[in-house]
Amino acid sequence: MIYLGTSAFAAEVLKLLPAPELVVTRPDAPRGRGRRLAAPPVADAARELGIDVLQPEDVNAIKLPPGDVVLCAYGALVREPLLSRGVLNLHPSLLPRWRGAAPVERAIMAGDAQTGVSIMRLVEELDAGPVCLSEALPIGGDDTYGTLAPQLQTAGARLLARALDEAPPWVDQPSEGVTYAERITAEDRTLDPQAPPEVNERIVRALHPHIGARVQLDDGSWLGVLRARAGEGPLDWHGLDLLEVQPPGGKPMDAAAYLRGRG
Repeated sequence: MIYLGTSAFAAEVLKLLPAPELVVTRPDAPRGRGRRLAAPPVADAARELGIDVLQPEDVNAIKLPPGDVVLCAYGALVREPLLSRGVLNLHPSLLPRWRGAAPVERAIMAGDAQTGVSIMRLVEELDAGPVCLSEALPIGGDDTYGTLAPQLQTAGARLLARALDEAPPWVDQPSEGVTYAERITAEDRTLDPQAPPEVNERIVRALHPHIGARVQLDDGSWLGVLRARAGEGPLDWHGLDLLEVQPPGGKPMDAAAYLRGRG
C-alpha cells in the first residue's frame, strides 16, 4: 500500500491502517504565528511509525512503486498518469453530498442530521468518482468536529481495508444531491450578529477545536469562541450564550472568568 495524505485527519487515519510501504505527503511549509517551517501531520505520523516518506513538490511528476494507492486529504490535485493506478480515496461525507475540502465542517454548519464516510475511486472531477463502500454516522446536537472526526477516521480506515481486501463493485454517484464543501475562510469563522443564534452555534461546533469561531470586539480585536449554545446566558452575544472563549493573545478560559477579568 502507498498512502497519500497531508492533514491531521489523514494522519489519524494512517495510524489505523496496516502499515503502508510508503507515505507520500506535501512538502514542509510555514505554520503557526511564527511561520516556522514544519512538516505536515502525516509526515510526522509516518516517521513515528517507521514508514518511508516522500514529500514531492508535485506528486504527479514522480513515479511511484507498484502497489495499491490510497488517498485521504492530500490537498493537491492528482492527475494522470497517477489516476490510471485506480487511486482509492477516503472521503468523510456521504457522497455526492459535500464534495470538496471541508465536508465535516460544512455538514455541521448546515444542520445535517448525519454525515459519513465514502470510499471513492479518484477521477479528474473533484470527488465525483464511483463509490464502492459508504457508512453513515449521526450528527448529534452536541457534536463538534472534535467528536465526529475520530468516528469518521475509524469508520474510514475500516472501510478502506475492506475495499482493498474485498474489491466490492463500484457504483456511479447520482447526479442529484451534489453539494460542495468549500474551504473554511476567515469570513466563515466570523459569527454574524444578524444570524439566528442556532446558526452561530453550529458554526462554533463545526470549527471546534481545530480552527475556531470568533467574534469581533468593539476595539477591533477578535475574541475566539470555543463553546457556545443558543439562548441567553451570563455572556450573551446576540442570543448566543458564550461558554468558553479565548481572548486576543490569551489562553482559552471559561466565559465567567473572562467576564470577571473585564470587570
